[in-house]
Formats: sequence, structure tokens, C-alpha cells
Amino acid sequence: MTPPLPTEPMEPIPLVDLKKNLASIETEVREAIDEVLKNTAFIMGPTLSSFEDDFASLCGTQHAIGVSSGLEALIIAMRCLGIGPGDEVILPANTFIATALGVSNTGATPVLVDVDPSTDLCTVEAVEAAISPRTRAIAPVHLYGRLVDCPAFVALAKKHDLLLLEDAAQAHGARLPEGAAGSFGHAAGFSFYPGKNLGAFGDGGAITTNDETLARSIQLFRNYGSDRKYYHDTLGSNTRLDAMQAAILHVKLRHLPDWNRQRVQAAAHYDAMLLDQAVERPELVQDGSHVYHLYPIRVPDGVDRDAVLATMNAEGIGAGIHYPVPIHLQKAYESLPYSEGAFPVSEDHAKRMISLPIFPEITRDQQERVVKSLLGAL
Repeated sequence: MTPPLPTEPMEPIPLVDLKKNLASIETEVREAIDEVLKNTAFIMGPTLSSFEDDFASLCGTQHAIGVSSGLEALIIAMRCLGIGPGDEVILPANTFIATALGVSNTGATPVLVDVDPSTDLCTVEAVEAAISPRTRAIAPVHLYGRLVDCPAFVALAKKHDLLLLEDAAQAHGARLPEGAAGSFGHAAGFSFYPGKNLGAFGDGGAITTNDETLARSIQLFRNYGSDRKYYHDTLGSNTRLDAMQAAILHVKLRHLPDWNRQRVQAAAHYDAMLLDQAVERPELVQDGSHVYHLYPIRVPDGVDRDAVLATMNAEGIGAGIHYPVPIHLQKAYESLPYSEGAFPVSEDHAKRMISLPIFPEITRDQQERVVKSLLGAL
């Protein structure tokens, strides 16, 4: 008997496919890079200004100021808003550590709240319960690409005379009828880390605001406190977004609405395949207020999440884990007055969550392989 021919191993499915994304726009990107090289204007200049203008337009704000990373966006925005030692800033326990580090790097203190179990977003009710006489600002996070209840947070900030800073690092292009991510707070911080919905070819970030005075302060701060070479009006830093990254981001910005729609479509397909399965799914939102930077599911209680993930990875599925350790359980924040059990929803979800591959170019066949692997591993 003739032995069966060996089967070709199936191509791995990454968590996010940056190669496919680049291939779809490579000609445009190379032309943009060549233009920067031809002009040799690598720092500040018209390439950056043009991107900032169009990113502000996407967000519906008067200003967008490019900076060197999403973390710097948060730090600079808070510093220029006057947040500092003695102040408290309220944020969710289940965010990436940058949200808390943005607070800490101003000398202020992060105050944490638990999140809604169905959305993983902080709520007005939880935040209001955490307000103290030292509270200076609220920093809700549009986690996984889904907007918090922005109008309610605007009203809460006004009620208590607090600053509102949006962490919009995962929500480029998400919008509610009342406005887009980045347009609700006194300021908002965005990240352009390569894997984001709008990602650079390195680190980068931006701050959006409608406050002319604040924008001016941010523009000075990111550039040594200067708007004229060798003349420095304030104490600043070197935290600029360089022109090469701005050129790349400007190309990608033109495609962002289509890419976000493709992410929503992919989320809908996952949702349909996982309906009535044992896993807990993110709520499907198709109104534009969720752009599905991530599609996290939760395995059932009692299932070994790490074993499920290991099986999927061994089968070539690039699933991952986001935020397995909530902020209050990080060694860096052991000085905060919280212990294990303080935020049960955040802690439970951190133990059971797996992020499934999602990116604009993912195919239905790939998604079906992902789901087959997931369900087979449970």
C-alpha cells in the first residue's frame, strides 16, 4: 500500500498580521517615505503638521499634537493640565500599565476602580464612588477599541469640577453620535504602537484637545519648551513624533475607516460562530463605537486558560493574553492600598481571558480555524 503523502503544515495565523497590512499599502508608504527623504525634513515640519491636521479632523478636535509614544501623550497631557503631587486620578484596574504610569510620572496618585463585567469598561457609578477631596481628574479607558459612556463621563466631570482625560490608545476612529474618541475630554492620549488600528513603524502617539491654551502648552513642552530654535519659553522635553512616522501614519489614516469596518465584520463572524458556545464573548457593537482593536473571549470557570492558549499556539493560532495582571497586583504598584480581591471583576477576567486574532485582512477561513482550535482546546 502506498503511504499517504505528508500534508503541508497550515500557515500560522498571527494575532495581528502586520505583513499583510503593509503589503496592501506598500506602494503608498514607500512614496511617502521617499518624499520625506527627498525633503530631508525629519523633525517637525509640514509632514507632521499635515498628519496632525487630518488626525484632528478624524477626531473632531481643533488640535492634534504628535508625540513620541502613547505613554508620553498621557504624561504630557496631564502635566500640561496641571496634574501633579497631591492629586488623585481615577482609572480602571484592568488597563495597560501606561494609563497608571501616566499618572505616576506627574507625581499624582492613581486611584483604581473595578469595571463592568460585560464590557470591561469603567462606569460612571464606580468612578463617582471613588471621588475624594484630592481627586483632580478622571481617566476612563476606551479598552479594546470600545468607547465608554462619554456623555455620562463629561457630565460627571462637570458635576464635580474635575478634569477628564480619555485614554484612547486603542480607539482610533471609534465614535458615538455625540462625537469621536478623543473629542470628549479636556484632552485625550492616543498610541500609534505598530499593532494599533492606526499604527506607526515604531513608537508614536498624539494628544487631541479643543483647548487652544492647552494645545499651545503641549506643543511647547514636546519641543524643549520652544517654538523658535534656541529660545525656550517653558521647561519642556524632547518628545516629538518624527516626520517619517507621521508620513507613514498619514498614509494609513486614509485607510483607517475601511480597516475599522473590516474589524467589525470580523468580530461579527466570530460572534456568530461562538454563539451558544461555552466561552463568554465581547458584546457585538456595530454602531461605530467599537472598532475591535482586540476580540477577547473568556474561558469558562474551572478551565485552565493557559493550557487552552498553549494548545492553540501549538496549532499555529497566534492567540494571546492582554493584561494578565491588573494594575493593583503589579509589583510596581505594591505601594497602592489595594490587595488581591479588591477588584474581583478585573481579577477574574485577567485569569480567564484570551485575545483571538483580529485584523482587517483576516479571512473567514482563518477565523474558522481559530474557533475550531479554541473549542477543541476547551
